[in-house]
Amino acid sequence: MELPRPELALVPRPRRISTRSGRFRLDGTTRLRVTPGAEAAAELLRTLLAPATGLRLEAAADGAFVLALDPALTGLGDEGYGLTVSPKGALLRAARPAGLLRGVQTVRQLLPYDALSERPVRGVPWELPAVEITDVPRHPWRGSMLDVARHFQPVSYLRRYVDLLALHKLNVFHLHLTDDQGWRMPVAAYPRLTEVGGRRSESMAGPAGSDRFDGVPHGGSYTRAELRQLVAYAAERGVTVLPETGVPGHVRAALAAHPELGTDPARRLDVWTHWGVCENVLGTDDHVLDFFRTVLDEVMDVFPSPYVHIGGDECPTTEWERSPAARARAAREGLPGPRALHPWFIARMAGHLVRAGRHPVVWAENGVTLPLECTVMSWREPGHGHAAAERGHQVVRTDHRATYFDYARGHGTEEPPGQPGTVVDLRAVYDVDLAPPTPDPRVASRVLGAQGQLWTEFVPTPEHIEYLTYPRLCALAERVWDGTSGWRDFTARLAGHRARLDALNVPHADPPATAPVPPRVGGVR
Repeated sequence: MELPRPELALVPRPRRISTRSGRFRLDGTTRLRVTPGAEAAAELLRTLLAPATGLRLEAAADGAFVLALDPALTGLGDEGYGLTVSPKGALLRAARPAGLLRGVQTVRQLLPYDALSERPVRGVPWELPAVEITDVPRHPWRGSMLDVARHFQPVSYLRRYVDLLALHKLNVFHLHLTDDQGWRMPVAAYPRLTEVGGRRSESMAGPAGSDRFDGVPHGGSYTRAELRQLVAYAAERGVTVLPETGVPGHVRAALAAHPELGTDPARRLDVWTHWGVCENVLGTDDHVLDFFRTVLDEVMDVFPSPYVHIGGDECPTTEWERSPAARARAAREGLPGPRALHPWFIARMAGHLVRAGRHPVVWAENGVTLPLECTVMSWREPGHGHAAAERGHQVVRTDHRATYFDYARGHGTEEPPGQPGTVVDLRAVYDVDLAPPTPDPRVASRVLGAQGQLWTEFVPTPEHIEYLTYPRLCALAERVWDGTSGWRDFTARLAGHRARLDALNVPHADPPATAPVPPRVGGVR
């Protein structure tokens, strides 16, 4: 099949693009003219193009390829850019450095598809088509979450993950660092969290719909240096790393390391080797709150993100209802009962973040009213997001029916193991609900955007991660950047964009033929 010209296959589609006649060739004589403030974008351009093209793109005062930072271009906002290419040269302009970084990714996509290869490519003329582009994102939050708690991934792979997000102009990498099945976040004050909580007795890559595991021990954790280097690497590409260390549920790994944090300090638990919703939760005594304030202090020390995720989802209250200490805490706090300890605990952690100048992020849950300073991720029902925005919360759309990539991409017996339940196909992702809850512009502005989620109970390898993520994340990136051109236009461009995924060795083949899907077992996640 003949591929469309690269300028007709940009993903996400720029807000405005006009094609012109002619082409501008990049070769060994091409120089960059870099204005003050544009140096980082120039270095990124060199870094991204060098592997395939071998181009040096050195700086020169009379360079034909200009990268210019111009704060007067206020209409472009923080991430918008303008790109003009003619046979004589190219001009990339933005008001802010992040805009230049987005424009660099467009330049990369305008070149022949092989420009994205990680190996040298010979015999290809590296030409940019003549175009006029003005591009501004519609939504400020464009993200993707990767769960490294269920299956640990080395930081080298996380850098590749960041590169793929940046290619698609996504700007938030939500890193899910802790859960029942593993604790990956280093906390100097509490080394047992990773020493004990970072290892479990069995891996979890069993068949979909089963609770069987392979008996192979699994573990891993990051160092502070690794995570700081990841944060810097992502920032160079315009991506913010959002850390998540969840409370007060999904904490079995922490309880394995520190039994004193639980409702029954005498009990000894292992790191969980099952999936679904674990009934074990944190205790509610002051020492537990102080422990996790210290955890958050170290998280904030490593991750400069203005947003910090504290979990908050799927928190059974059975243990609190059985615990005399928890019932006494609820009474002292004037709460109607132990169930109300869930939002109470979140409020304590959220307040700690707010006092430190950060924005807490929490998964929305049924019947749990959150402090207004919490940014809400609405994953169960779109209506949760609507209601939260109307109450005054910032909202990120994370509906599991449209953005959970651990669900199968399609029907088929040849699909790899995945979360049993619904199928989230490409069209479902493209149709993610981004509509404002009301016409009121103040309420509409609280919907920040959307992000994809990949929980990894059944996803042990990078290849499996990428098979499930792409091309579905391409559809999400399209919608949160602009998303106004329509499904037919997107799928036509995606046909060419798949060649870029091929050049990057990203698995993305269409799902196999139809077959029944096993029924959902356990929680939604």
